[in-house]
Amino acid sequence: MNVHRITAGFLLLAASPAAASPSVRSFASAFFVSRDGDGHIEVLGTGVTWLLLCMSATAIGLAIAMAMDNRRGSIMPDGFVEAMQGDIDANRFREALGRATASESFIGGIMSDAMKQAPHGWTAVVRALEQASEERTVARLRRIEILNIIGQVSPMIGLFGTVYGMILAFSAIVASGGAADPVMLAGGIGTALTTTFWGLVVAIPSLAACAVLRGRIDATTAEATLAAEALLGRFRPRRNAESS
Repeated sequence: MNVHRITAGFLLLAASPAAASPSVRSFASAFFVSRDGDGHIEVLGTGVTWLLLCMSATAIGLAIAMAMDNRRGSIMPDGFVEAMQGDIDANRFREALGRATASESFIGGIMSDAMKQAPHGWTAVVRALEQASEERTVARLRRIEILNIIGQVSPMIGLFGTVYGMILAFSAIVASGGAADPVMLAGGIGTALTTTFWGLVVAIPSLAACAVLRGRIDATTAEATLAAEALLGRFRPRRNAESS
């Protein structure tokens, strides 16, 4: 008799993980696959969820790539200002122009554009520097705008899924004559909540990354522009002295 009880106990223990696993699997899959009350895959709701998942992966990749592209070394590399200062102080203007032109950094580009206007006078140099700085800064800001677009659009896509899920839930109520089975309601409500969840998951990091990158670009490009103005201002008094 005891043997039968022990055997039955082991069978219950062995069967309990198997019985629990479908619920665990269904809970995990609810974040990726929407189902109706009958357990069938809901195509539109699942499509919205995976669209948001793809947008999330895209936003993460873009944020990493743009963070690398807008790091300090690509805007104002270490040692560049000191090297340019040495060339200008030694009146090696050709070498300074060649160094700025060869540099792929932000400060190198604006220095090159400004120094090429030197034959037209100091006013032309300053105007070229300001114009080049503004154009290159705007170009960098325009590239990160895609993160802002993703952050603004993804909640709207999630809201679309929310409205669609509520339509499914109310349709189940109407079809049952006002006494819908909770299982039938769960499909539509699950679709609504899941798409809302993924919409926020996409939007929050995208908008945060866009704000951080915008602040970094504004601060670093402004610092690089001031450094370029200081470098170019080193030979302005000498030009005035020579003219006098």
